[in-house]
Parts: sequence; structure tokens; C-alpha cells
Amino acid sequence: MAVDLIETSIIELQHMMSSGAANSESIVEDYLQRIDDVDRSGLCINSIIEVNPDVLEIAQKLDREREANGPRSLLHGIPIVLKDNIDTGDNMCTTAGSLALSGHKSTIDALLVTRLRNLGAVILAKANLSEWANFRSTKPISGWSSKGGRTLNPYVLDRSPRGSSAGSAVAVAANLCAAAIGTETDGSIMCPSSATCTVGIKPTVGLVSQSGIIPISHSQDTAGPISRTVADAAIILGAISEPQHLAGLVRKTDDVCNLYAGNLDLNGLEGMRLGIVRSPFDFGDRVNKIFDDAINNMAYLGATIVDPIEVNNVDDLAHNEMEVLLYEFKAGINNYLKSHNDPAGMGCLSDIISYNEENSRAVMTYFGQELLIMANDKGGLDSKIYLEAKEENMRLAGEEGLKVALDKHELDALVFPTGGLPWVVDVLNGDCSSGHSCRPAAVSGYPSISVPAGFVGGLPVGISFVGHPYGELKLINLAFAYEQSTNVRRSPEFLSEVSM
Repeated sequence: MAVDLIETSIIELQHMMSSGAANSESIVEDYLQRIDDVDRSGLCINSIIEVNPDVLEIAQKLDREREANGPRSLLHGIPIVLKDNIDTGDNMCTTAGSLALSGHKSTIDALLVTRLRNLGAVILAKANLSEWANFRSTKPISGWSSKGGRTLNPYVLDRSPRGSSAGSAVAVAANLCAAAIGTETDGSIMCPSSATCTVGIKPTVGLVSQSGIIPISHSQDTAGPISRTVADAAIILGAISEPQHLAGLVRKTDDVCNLYAGNLDLNGLEGMRLGIVRSPFDFGDRVNKIFDDAINNMAYLGATIVDPIEVNNVDDLAHNEMEVLLYEFKAGINNYLKSHNDPAGMGCLSDIISYNEENSRAVMTYFGQELLIMANDKGGLDSKIYLEAKEENMRLAGEEGLKVALDKHELDALVFPTGGLPWVVDVLNGDCSSGHSCRPAAVSGYPSISVPAGFVGGLPVGISFVGHPYGELKLINLAFAYEQSTNVRRSPEFLSEVSM
């Protein structure tokens, strides 16, 4: 019962299953075949770190349930990939890409995974990532982990997939799953989405539970969807959001998948006031041209453009942010490891550091573990240095930064270029990042969504919408209206080099 899975949406997959043209088992089989053909052989883009060994049995069970009782939700039978820092209480490991956690299995699902399973979603596989979610070294290689190797950008294979959720974004872009879950601390959903022509939503911190996710920072960490369309991302976001934060949404259905997706509006840009943020986010003439074209499109679709808008304090966030992340990573990872019975005996951050030193040939082939050591040297979360850095940065980024910009000009959203072009991977010298605009929203915990905007030499470019906390519904509508009017998304061609 083979079906065409290229660029197929969640709604289209549901229609196939409802009509009998496919079922969850056949869809899973086809995705597994594509993983074998594209990810593990042939081009070997290497986005999947582990396939769920029980996935066909799970799909068969859900097919029997559909036949007997109908679908539970829009996600019934839909194959989803999870970043490999998200716990699953099954036969898959959760390793954050680290050889130190090889064989590490959780006894319970992360709360967001429980929500997906309750709605009938099929957990297809775990995705590779930048090891420890890119919080190991000051000169990492995005998309590389000691356990999973290096994930390639399917648009131009020698270019970085960017960000720590690289495997999740690449799996979606290359049509290896219906959608994926990534995580972000600062740019790790938004950047790989921009680099792979996918849609990524970084929700308001707190909208999605952090429970069962290997942490970096409780102040900034959040999981979020990565998909090929805004509608699919909206479906996933509704599914994984915590109910206490959704009281303001008008529910048109009992299916929580429609909490955001049920309100999509092709005219979502009409009458909206958008502030255009340019400085200090200049990523070069080619990216600026795409950004300007996007702004003109939004104006044509009825938005009022306020250009430019200044966001205060952007250059002042980096130092304090790192200080906060180091303290919170030490506390968070120690708590996580103590609450999980790791078979290799990794009970605290010091154990991880020692393991890496003892196995440096395999673990530290390309870069070190400076950030792990720096974090381990920090004190507790009662430290005056930590508390002052956290308070100052939250104020600078939020109340005195994004909030001032949004409120002063009565804006519905701010619009940023998501980031620069993906760079050529250099395993000897590490990432030579072209920059991104994600830090203000990341530090403040405000929501953002990245949408495809264009291409330069075959490399995708994204734009971002940023709004008030828990303003995801408005941002999704803005992004949906833009996406539907421009239709930028296209499948990767797996080019070997940039084509101008």
C-alpha cells in the first residue's frame, strides 16, 4: 500500500487513512524505507540516530483502533520524530548524542511525549543533534554528536544544518517523517528551521512542559514543533501545549490539535502592525534582499509596516546569558542524572566530564568540553552572581527590550531575518556561525516562529515573527498568511555545492 510521502501534510495523511488509501502501518513502512534509502544509505544525510524498534507494532495497534472506534485526533497514526534529548519510556535510548549516555533509557515518557501518544501519534524515531544540545564546547560542529556522527544539510550537503535540533529539522526537510519535535535554548529550533526550509515554532517558555527533557536552562529551554507547513506545526503545538496556558483560546473542537490549527486565516496579515527589526541583524546583501521582498509581500497582504524598529539591549545579552546557562546547566543536568538510573553510572556532570576525558579519541575527536568544565566549576542557584545575571537579562531582553518595542509602536509582532546563510562545515575549526536573531526571544522566553522566505544559491533563508508571551495564535496566523501567499517551501535537491 505504498503512498507518496513527499511533502505530504498531516491532514493529507489523515485523508489517506480515512479513505483507505493508506493506513498507519503502510505510512510507517514507507517512512522507514525512505530512512533506509536516504538517511542511512545513498546520500547518508544521517538525521536519525535511532529508529523505534516497536514502531510497526504500534502502528498496527492504532490501525485496529481506528477501524473499531475511529481516530483519536488529527495525530492518530501520524509518525513523529523526537530529538534525542527527549525521554521516551520505551525501547529507545535518550542520550543527547553523547557516548557517555549510550544505553541510557528512561522508564517514563517526557510529558510532551505522553500527550502525543494519548492523541494517537506514532513515535517513529529519535533524531540526531548537536551533542548536549550544542552546550559542550565553545567551538562545536552543529549537527555532530559522538553517538550519532554528523547530520548533513539536504539542500547543500557541505553546508551546516545549524542549531542543535539539526536532525529534527533535516528529517522533516528530507521527508523522513510527518513532523518532528526539537528543543531550543537559544536558536536551536529557529536556526535549523531557517537552514532547512522548514517551519519551526519556539513557544513561550512554559507553554510546553520541560519534564523529561535533558536540560540546559530552565529559564530558556522549550520544546517545539518543526514541520514543512505552518498548519502542521500548529497541529503539533496544540497537542504538546500545557492546558493551563490555553484558557484564552477559543476552542472550536474537542481535538486539542485544532487549538491553533483550527483558527488559521489566509487573511491573517490584513490590518496587522508589524515592526521590522534590521539592526544589528545584517546578514549580507543576499539575505537582506529576501528580507525586503518578504516585507513587501506582507505589506501587499494588508499589513501596516513600521520600518525600522529598534530593539533595546540586544548587544548586552550575551555575557549574562552564558553566565545563567552555565549555572542552570550544572543544576539541571545533575538533577536529571540523579533522577535517572543510568546503566553506565553517569550520576552527575563530573562523571560525564571524566568519561569524555577517558574516551577522548571517540568523544573529543573534533572539539573539547570547555562548557561542561566551566559549568561544573559554578556554584549553586542561590549564587548572587547567578541571580543578578538572570534578573538583569530577563529585564533587558523582555520588559526593556521586546516588550518596549512591541508596546511603543502598538505592534502585533516584530519581524526579523532568522539568520545568515549556512556555512561550509569545517570539522577542524568548528562552526564559523553566520549569526542569528534569536537571542532576544530566547533570553526573554517570548514566542517566535521561523518560516521559509527564499533561497540563495540553493540555501534556504527564513524570516521570524516574534510576539508577546503566549501570543502563539497570532504569530501562527501571521506566518500562515505569509506562507500561503508566497509558497517558498520546496523539497531539497541534495546539491553537492552551492549553485548560483
